[in-house]
This record gives sequence, structure tokens and C-alpha cells, in this order.
Amino acid sequence: MHSKPVNEYPRSVIEQLISVIPFYKQVRQQDNWQFEQLLQHSRVLAFDPGEMVVEKGSEGSWLYFLLKGQLAVLAGDEAQTVNYITPGELFGDLAMLLSTARSASIRADENSREILVFATDFSLFGDLEDTLRVSLATKLIYYRNLLHSLRWKLEVYRSKYPEHPLADQHRSVKLYRGDKDTRDELLSLHEQACRLGELLVEWNRAFGRLTLVDNQAPAKQLLAEISG
Repeated sequence: MHSKPVNEYPRSVIEQLISVIPFYKQVRQQDNWQFEQLLQHSRVLAFDPGEMVVEKGSEGSWLYFLLKGQLAVLAGDEAQTVNYITPGELFGDLAMLLSTARSASIRADENSREILVFATDFSLFGDLEDTLRVSLATKLIYYRNLLHSLRWKLEVYRSKYPEHPLADQHRSVKLYRGDKDTRDELLSLHEQACRLGELLVEWNRAFGRLTLVDNQAPAKQLLAEISG
């Protein structure tokens, strides 16, 4: 792995790289000062094909977004490939969300020629309701994106293993219906994320004993279901 702080890259390069990350795009549109604050606590990581990016059981405070290439998610006792991460996707979030060790390993795909990851030190966020360095608005953007990511991953697993006891449990986690852009929304989003994150950890523990079904629902259809 090769690691460089953001300020060692030309600004135009950084802006182009993170244009695939919805979270950063939205923060920049809303509050440029917050955008700069996040960049100051970020790094760009480069990995070789086949190199381990995240080790199961490890701990850390870094949040990751894939910029280029593809990553494989390895779970279960035999570390089988259960999913793939593509550019723009968030990963490494569960360890911070649940204050636990990482429940799966992530490896750079051997068929990717270039693998770049954008990493942000999540300790910058502080406690949930602490808005000294990261504002309420920025935290709301983060947790909205996090929820979308978690629901998407759980729907993918549901499509692969529709008969598993975990398959429909995430659908019982209700969406927030109160006033937007408020402390109450943040608390609700965090609670939802924790519940969904716990389910994702359970899935990661269950892999190795499951059988993949045929005729999976197309990814775009799944995304439409969870967004609707």
C-alpha cells in the first residue's frame, strides 16, 4: 500500500478523483468550509492487485471510499467472496458505527490494474451530537448516504439468499418521517444505521453456510425498490 495526504496532490486531481463519491459532492455543494475540513483529514491510498485492504478482526478509525478499481468482500469461515465494491462506494463504516472490530476482509481485485481508495479519519466527527468540527448538516448528509449504502448491501444479500431468516429483517427498520434537517432526524438516522449495520454483521457471520440462488433480481430493480 502507498499512502499520501490529499495536499500532496494537485487540487484538480483530487477534485476529479472524489467526483465519484456522493457524500463529498453533496458536502461541497452545501458548505465549502466543511468540504475543506474533511479534505485536511483525508488521504489517498493505492493498492496492488490482490493486496489486502481491510483485515477481518482489525480495528481502526478510517472511513473508506473506492475511487478506482474493484474490491472483493471476503466473509465466512473460509473467507469466500460474497460481494464486490465498485467506485463511489463506502466501506469500513461498520467498525465506527458499531464500535466493533471489522466483520469482513476486503481485498483488491486481482483483475484491477489500478486501485485507489480515499480515506477519511472518522475521529474528526466526534460524538454523534458534537457539531464543533463537523456540522449537523454534514452529519445528516453522511448518515443519509450511509443508510442508502447499508440498505443496498442488505437487498443484494436478500436477492442471493431469499429463504434465509435474515433476508427480510432489514425491511422492518422504518424510515424517518419527522422534520428534516433536525437533531431528531440525525438521531433517527443513526439508530436506523446501527440496526442495519448489526444485520449486515450477522450476514457476514452467516456466510460459508449459504447456497446462492439462481435468477437473482437485477441490481437496478433492487435499487428502485429500496429507494421507493
